Amino acid sequence: MSEKMDRRKQYTRMVLKESLLDLLKEKSIASITIKEICTKADINRSTFYAHYSSQYDLLDSIDDEFTEDMVKTLNQYNFSKEDEAYQMTEKIFEYIASKSDICRILLSENTEVQFQKKGMMIAKEYILKNFIPHKQVDAETFEYLSIFFVSGSIYMIKNWLESGMNKTPKEMAGLLNEFLNRGLRGQVR
Repeated sequence: MSEKMDRRKQYTRMVLKESLLDLLKEKSIASITIKEICTKADINRSTFYAHYSSQYDLLDSIDDEFTEDMVKTLNQYNFSKEDEAYQMTEKIFEYIASKSDICRILLSENTEVQFQKKGMMIAKEYILKNFIPHKQVDAETFEYLSIFFVSGSIYMIKNWLESGMNKTPKEMAGLLNEFLNRGLRGQVR
């Protein structure tokens, strides 16, 4: 009986998440109501509230699940040097490409910026620490450099997704690697 209940809970949560993601393609999270989510999911409001407290709570759950999966995927690799950081960057782009639909939604203007902040922390943890060793710059400068590079990287990813991923993950990793290693001077002649 417990297994059946767990499957029912999993199914309900999956349907609610899919319904919210579908609604986010058309509307902002602030304009989506619990009633709309429930209607789309074909469940009643009390069932919704048994799992989530609000549409924001549901979005946070989607966000957390995606972030955990990405970190779990990236933890399979052990990259520490610059060349390996490039490979990690490529793995991130491959992961984003494989989950492009949900990434496009989570990075859209229809959601909160929380996902972008988590993305910044992941990029900082997995990529930037290998490009800018802490010993070369003081902590405050490192923080500014991190914000500059990572926020630019996120908007680069958003643009890549919105333009239909017109470059391969390998090409995007190469571009990002060039920008991080050589800055704009290496690109503008």
